[in-house]
Amino acid sequence: MRNSFDASEFLTGYLGEVEEHLSTSTTSLLAAEASLRKGETNPKAVRELFRALHTIKGLSAMVGIEPIVDVAHAMETVLRAADQAAGALTLPAIEVLLSGLRAISERVRAVAQRAPVPPAPEELLDALSSLEPALESRPVQADVDLPPEIIAKLSAAERAQLLQGTETGRRALRVDFRPSPSRASEGVTITTVRERVGAVAEIVKVVPVTVPPSEASPGGLSFALLVLADAPLEEIAAAAYAALEDVQELSVGRSEKAGAPKAEPFIEEAVESTAHKRSIVRVDVGRLDDALERLSALVISRFRLERATAELSERGVNVSGLAAIVEDYGRQVRDMRSAIMRARMVSVAELLERVPLIVRGLSRSTGKPVRVQIDAGKAELDKAVAERIFPAIVHLIRNAVDHAIEPPEERRRAGKPEEGVVKVICHERSNTQLELCIEDDGRGIDREAVAQRAGRPVPETDAGLLELITLPGLSTLDEVTKTSGRGFGMDIVKRIAVTELGGELSVRTTRGQGTSFAMRVPLTLTIVDAFAFLCGEQAFVAPVAAIDEIVDVEAHRMVRGPLRTTRFGEVTFLDRRDEVIPLMSLASVFSLSVGAGTKALVVRRNGAPFAFSVNRILGQEEVVVRPLDDPLVKVVGISGATDLGDGRPTLVLDLVGLSGALSRNPSEVSP
Repeated sequence: MRNSFDASEFLTGYLGEVEEHLSTSTTSLLAAEASLRKGETNPKAVRELFRALHTIKGLSAMVGIEPIVDVAHAMETVLRAADQAAGALTLPAIEVLLSGLRAISERVRAVAQRAPVPPAPEELLDALSSLEPALESRPVQADVDLPPEIIAKLSAAERAQLLQGTETGRRALRVDFRPSPSRASEGVTITTVRERVGAVAEIVKVVPVTVPPSEASPGGLSFALLVLADAPLEEIAAAAYAALEDVQELSVGRSEKAGAPKAEPFIEEAVESTAHKRSIVRVDVGRLDDALERLSALVISRFRLERATAELSERGVNVSGLAAIVEDYGRQVRDMRSAIMRARMVSVAELLERVPLIVRGLSRSTGKPVRVQIDAGKAELDKAVAERIFPAIVHLIRNAVDHAIEPPEERRRAGKPEEGVVKVICHERSNTQLELCIEDDGRGIDREAVAQRAGRPVPETDAGLLELITLPGLSTLDEVTKTSGRGFGMDIVKRIAVTELGGELSVRTTRGQGTSFAMRVPLTLTIVDAFAFLCGEQAFVAPVAAIDEIVDVEAHRMVRGPLRTTRFGEVTFLDRRDEVIPLMSLASVFSLSVGAGTKALVVRRNGAPFAFSVNRILGQEEVVVRPLDDPLVKVVGISGATDLGDGRPTLVLDLVGLSGALSRNPSEVSP
């Protein structure tokens, strides 16, 4: 029997929970700051921030990390006062609160690294305790036509939230839900109702109300959900399992009364709000990796089974029954792959949650007002890809703020708003590929300066410019800055997006108007859809996401031109819908003695097409990619190996990277 409580057993879960609430805290605090800069309060953001910090404090107390408890408690005190003032905060208060979040983050990292946790900074605690939210500039109070017993449960912030919602054109509604044993037996509880209503409306408050016992409310209890909504009343009623007459539109107006009623503490609600979201099971990433590894073995087994079945058939064995089983097995493996990959996917919006804080810090350090706009939609990508691509995103954003966005005085002279804009936009290109664009409205890239630094001719195209700015070590600056060093460092971005992820990087820039970088990356890395093909007797595969198109190589489509010979062989040219593209035999690249190819795989690099001829397309397969990590066997154009069921390794080609190596001398491959 154990006699002592060992908190270390809970650290993994603790870290996951706290990091999630820190992310929520940062998002809420930045939202409150954005509202404040518009001259508005944001009571909802303040309450979300309080809830997150309250949970962090409680979790930290459970595992005995007192420095985090101290900081979170001091921040709670400030936010409680802000909530009582209907969400009023000041810019200096937000600065101190951000320092508080940084202090908590640093201590969480120490916990994760099993390092000593430093005590709470006394200077920070003093700054938090001295904060006085802008109570004197308290916003106008709101009158809501609700019974006194419900009004008494609403804080000033919640009334202000209802007022702001109605003033922006939304409807304030009261929706009554009456729990009962019969409903509970059907799985309909206040928790499920909150989740359903929260999906179609913004819940401001859920107030329990005592009612006379009746058939509908045998327990004498009802819940009044106060919400802001744009959806039709019928949809709200359906979400709450309520009759239409149980949905009441509220009248909300500005109050002329002086002062504000004392706010209701919301600690209890904070705990409840956190608890009702616990429909998520946290799984260690290592377990997901293990599941994916076991799935990879099943994929290879399926290849072996298909091959063995085909060999039996060639020997005249009736395999119709076995073939049906093999087909079912293949479908089940695909379904399992889909399920496991969904479990590994993370929201791009969540991945980009840290970007506003990064831009804010860069804006302060450079003295340039910069606004960030993020449009991630509902895109998702594999966690492994997300972890690799995020440093490239941060690098591009740093370059944009530090070097592309002009200082305010320069923007005024150019007729631009003083505030620069950085956009991060995400598009799903297909079910296998994602495109991330980082755009700015800055000065654009100076082609002449880049060419001079590189000692090369001035590039005429954006693709040529990208070749120069991704040269290792190239910079256009003489002085090092704290934020992004000497300049581009774009070779790092290219290495991540192209070399490590097998994606594509492109740029568009216009002097005086801005620059846009686009990274197209695969959604997943380990198991990918790939085309298998032959060069002579040698089989290769290439990810479907990298192939722009497969075309026939026909004599009448070949374009006559001057002979171009490279170190890899002869370059010919192919007419594809009136577009002339370079064509090279993949067999000649790998020194295979085979005849001319009849099919061509077209890839795009920096937007420019390039085709490789092959002898035969075998089909599309799910393949398990094993990377070639040993630097001694890493070769440009080969990203890994796979097993197609014959027990022999089949090379996975990086045709985009290979086209880049072949295009080093444009005069060799340009028509």
